[in-house]
Amino acid sequence: MRIIAEALRTAWGTPRGRAGLMFLGFLVLLALFGPLFLPDPARQFDLDELSTTPPSVEHPFGTDELSRDVLSRVVNGARISLAVAALAVGLSITLGAGVGLVAGYWGGAVDALLMRFVDGALAIPRLFLLMIVLVVPDRVPLLALILLIGTTGWFATSRLVRAEVLRLREETFVRAAEALGASRRRIILRHLLVNAAGPLLVTATLGVGDVILLESGLSFLGLGVQPPTPSWGGMVLDGRAVIEAAPWVSIFPGVAIVLTVLATSLVGDALRDAFDPRGA
Repeated sequence: MRIIAEALRTAWGTPRGRAGLMFLGFLVLLALFGPLFLPDPARQFDLDELSTTPPSVEHPFGTDELSRDVLSRVVNGARISLAVAALAVGLSITLGAGVGLVAGYWGGAVDALLMRFVDGALAIPRLFLLMIVLVVPDRVPLLALILLIGTTGWFATSRLVRAEVLRLREETFVRAAEALGASRRRIILRHLLVNAAGPLLVTATLGVGDVILLESGLSFLGLGVQPPTPSWGGMVLDGRAVIEAAPWVSIFPGVAIVLTVLATSLVGDALRDAFDPRGA
């Protein structure tokens, strides 16, 4: 935790890191507390006409083709996107770190077997694999979607952690721990994992943006978060039918996607520089 706190403090000291952290912090607060002050995202304000209305004082982002408040749906969509990203990235980082630690420290046949599996998995495009799995059922529960995204995103992380462990296991403090009789479990958790936390944090931060894009793309294709649950990608899809008459239906969730991914990229770059001053 100390390493993470120092890295975040260093990232805050850079203009791009500060901008990214401020936007992400604002987005998290908006997702948590915004729905308390906004109308129900499923509420239809004009049941007779079900028509779109442009942005106004009453509806700052306008209403969609079903006369639902777009601002409320964008804010509630932030909850879904951030929750999917955080949980899926957390799962993939855990799996990738576990496999990478075992492969890097044990070496030999264990390393060869695990890395050949990872190489084979990396040869299959992630989006293609998810589309094959998700196109079969009519409706995929949100938890299942998170599990699918998380369990297909750890392969590159495992290679990163393995490379870091291969370097760290030759360091003096690891050799000293082995000479003092420390167990493999203690060496892995207390020495290798702690010192590999920096690259893992950078990977996790950048992974949040990747998952948001992935989830939005799947929802746009109708394979991700299913209606009536608001999703940024699903909102862009809904607005496609009225893009000429009511462009704001697609523009605002699209801008939310772009700004969020940009913010995670800024924070990730700042963290990478914090852990590798030579790259600054």
